[in-house]
Amino acid sequence: MPRIPRLLVRDEEAVYHVISKTALEGYVLGDVEKEYLLGLIKRLGLFYFAEVFGFCIMGNHFHLLVRMKDHESYSDDDIKVRLEAYYKDEKRVISNGQIPYLRRKLSSLSEYVKELKQRFARYYNKRHKREGYFWNGRFKSVIVEEGEALVNCLAYIDLNPVRANLTERPEEYRWSSIGYHIQSGNEGGLLNSDYGMAEYSEMSDVERLRKYREFLYENGEIESEKGKAIGEGVLEEERKRGYELKPADRLRYRTRYFTDSGIIGTKAFVITHYGRFKDYFKSKHEKRPKRISGFEGIYSLKRLFNEG
Repeated sequence: MPRIPRLLVRDEEAVYHVISKTALEGYVLGDVEKEYLLGLIKRLGLFYFAEVFGFCIMGNHFHLLVRMKDHESYSDDDIKVRLEAYYKDEKRVISNGQIPYLRRKLSSLSEYVKELKQRFARYYNKRHKREGYFWNGRFKSVIVEEGEALVNCLAYIDLNPVRANLTERPEEYRWSSIGYHIQSGNEGGLLNSDYGMAEYSEMSDVERLRKYREFLYENGEIESEKGKAIGEGVLEEERKRGYELKPADRLRYRTRYFTDSGIIGTKAFVITHYGRFKDYFKSKHEKRPKRISGFEGIYSLKRLFNEG
């Protein structure tokens, strides 16, 4: 039976909800694997003409809500800068003759997701000393209209951990877009922060987050055939607080750094101790301290990528 052609919008911007499942039995994506896949999403998002609205990495599948941008809005120099930055360790030289091909490639959803999945499959197979397929065939994709459809799709993605009974609150889950917004302060500007709603663009970042959390929790209360709803007590507590995150809440969500980091402290402290234990980090590249959003002057060196 021939495969149904994928619906892809050509030569203009479009938003897609992408879903891909593993071919293996059980929940094979653990903390380390999820962290690595998130790192790939971050890296490829800077490489491709892709704007990420949301994601959720579960134990056996992932969701990605992404806008693929029109390649004509990028100059030849833009393309060269992206590629040279991406391949900086390989010192590749990009010729003008490659630009037309690369222009198409970098705006292609198929190329973007294919590279994401292939890179992760190679990593997973090497890490677990296995061979063969990792992903269950082609990814699924749905074209999503911006506005109400987009924010509802985003909420559906961010509610996955609650529906699966992994957390009580959506932002408690580390490998989701709402978790990334709150736990990392949207580190590196990975995610679009207007949540796909034009009216949100006139609001401050804090107010946009509050409005989206209100939308998320109110939708999460609704019973779903997909799984568990947000608890009545949790929802009532959020309503009383007006869906605002207090400084103590932000601190609570960011305390994961105190267990998941390899080294934590001032920048000088982290650099000094990294030098002492450099051989413990099985990384090809020099690791750099990262500032922890919400903690003044505190940096961490993450270890998750390199744990056995």
